[in-house]
Amino acid sequence: MMENKLLHTVRETIAGEQFAIGNDLVFLPDFHKSFTELFKKKVYTEAEQAYCDSFDESVLRYASTWAAKEAVYKAIKQINPQSLGWKKLEILREKIAGKPEVKIHHDNNAYHISLSISHDGDYVWAVALVKL
Repeated sequence: MMENKLLHTVRETIAGEQFAIGNDLVFLPDFHKSFTELFKKKVYTEAEQAYCDSFDESVLRYASTWAAKEAVYKAIKQINPQSLGWKKLEILREKIAGKPEVKIHHDNNAYHISLSISHDGDYVWAVALVKL
């Protein structure tokens, strides 16, 4: 009985909504080996670089931001197959270790995006829920 009510509530909530989920898992030792200045300049905005470089372990922050960008990118591509460059997708934080926010520079904020980033040991994981 309770399951039916819950299922009904979920169906009502998502009826007519267009949404997608994306995630990404980064293995830090491999990321560290492939992290170059060229990659940094090609993928990260100035604001992202400033945030990541403000930490002693900046590579961890770059990996976290990369995982977040990948997760958001994968979710958006399910809704809109148009090309989306890495610098058009920006992960911002108001303060150190603050809630990550996503800014898309060509879409007039058409998406509502919820983003979570986590890291433990040698792994960084990000998951994004994107809704129109």
